[in-house]
Amino acid sequence: MMVRGFQKAMMAIKYSKVPVVAAPFNLSLGGGCEMALHADAINAYAETYMGLVEMGVGLLPAGGGTKEMCLRAVKLAEQTGTDVTPFIFKNFQNIGMAKVSMSADQLYDLGYMREGDSVTMNIDNLISDAKKKVIALATNYRPKKPLENIKAPGKSVAASIKSQLWNMKMGGFATEYEAEMGGIVADVMCGGDVPAGTLISEQYLLDLEREAFVRLCSKPKTAQRIQHMLKTGKPLRN
Repeated sequence: MMVRGFQKAMMAIKYSKVPVVAAPFNLSLGGGCEMALHADAINAYAETYMGLVEMGVGLLPAGGGTKEMCLRAVKLAEQTGTDVTPFIFKNFQNIGMAKVSMSADQLYDLGYMREGDSVTMNIDNLISDAKKKVIALATNYRPKKPLENIKAPGKSVAASIKSQLWNMKMGGFATEYEAEMGGIVADVMCGGDVPAGTLISEQYLLDLEREAFVRLCSKPKTAQRIQHMLKTGKPLRN
């Protein structure tokens, strides 16, 4: 199916035999953001407005975006030797609230850009700067392999997120359907119905992501959100 094909394309970028540098500029939303997340590095124009906005139309990022946000949270927890929960919460909010950067610099705060990524101030230099970066990366470049033995955040972390979603619903800050969608995203980001620390693979996360996307596609309220966005250009909060 089309979603599986898109996931394969993103994984081909991430595990290419040659380095890949993304050069986003202006609006880089949804699939455009996912493409950048799978590149070896990002060289963004200063005025780049990037984010995973699929929740606005009742879906979740299914081109590997949700998976990447999970992997980045797990990696940060391992690097700092701390609990994964706050990192998952932060990345979940990026997706759940469809956060979009107001500039390229903010992409670092959102976790979309990392150490080694860069910003170009002059749009005329964007491609040449990205070319320099990819040439530098090509020296002694070794393709990566799909990740195995990832420690899943687990269903306890997903339960914590769902508890906060319930509080938001009860407080009138989220609709019932938004809480339901958020719960589905939380399940994917935390590795499904497994205990914390369960070893999972990158492909397993992609499978969860794809299954969740298909499930949301079948929901009438998602159809309403998509139709409303197409008609008005604005998100529907149903």
